[in-house]
Amino acid sequence: MSHGLPELAWIAASVFFAFVVRGMSGFGAGMIAVPLLAFVVPLQVAVPLNSLLVFVLFIAMMIRDRSRIDWNELRRLVPPTVIGAVAGLWLFAVLDNRILVLMLGGFLVLYALYMLVVSVLRLPQLRCSAWWAWPAGVLGGFFDTIFGGGGGTLVVIYVNARGIARDAFRATLAALWFFEMLARIAGYAWSGYYSAEVLWLLLLLLPVMGLATLVGERLGNRVDAETFTRLLGVLLLASGLSLLAK
Repeated sequence: MSHGLPELAWIAASVFFAFVVRGMSGFGAGMIAVPLLAFVVPLQVAVPLNSLLVFVLFIAMMIRDRSRIDWNELRRLVPPTVIGAVAGLWLFAVLDNRILVLMLGGFLVLYALYMLVVSVLRLPQLRCSAWWAWPAGVLGGFFDTIFGGGGGTLVVIYVNARGIARDAFRATLAALWFFEMLARIAGYAWSGYYSAEVLWLLLLLLPVMGLATLVGERLGNRVDAETFTRLLGVLLLASGLSLLAK
């Protein structure tokens, strides 16, 4: 499929905005990029394309930020997340996706509102035990694989509730989603979604993604912890509302 200049400009702007947000917060690229890309390309292009862009980014981030990764949390999260991704690849055809989307979207909206209320009223933040890594990882990988995004926010909630510092937060999530992407990309490739169009757009958008990530990280480093928590709340709220609107 050929794309005109206006379509290419929209695709590039969508990816740039999505990865600026991801650079600031540590997540959210798929939540923002996929709905915007879907205005000009099919979802069968948008979801695999975004997965490849994120995968390349996570390779670079794992190399750069490996000293900041919380390896204990990563070891807890990788097995359930990969299991959830594999389950999503095999089971999405037999599940009632609309009900699952509504349930996940509703939960994210409620939790995001809780986070924002806690931040505004300065209430104590919710904390959880390491046991929650399994349900968060399995459900996060599962929903991410089916819907191309949204499920990873469950892992964001878990990591945030564990009280991990901002740099470790971003590095650990990048390392975790690298392993999830391995499973997802293998499934998309097996299903034949990596067409010449997807690979051509990937090469075109890699510099856009890299520049946007640098801009987002520089902006994010200027944001204090309280503002960062509110930003997470807003992104979770946007994620939940976007899922409810699907």
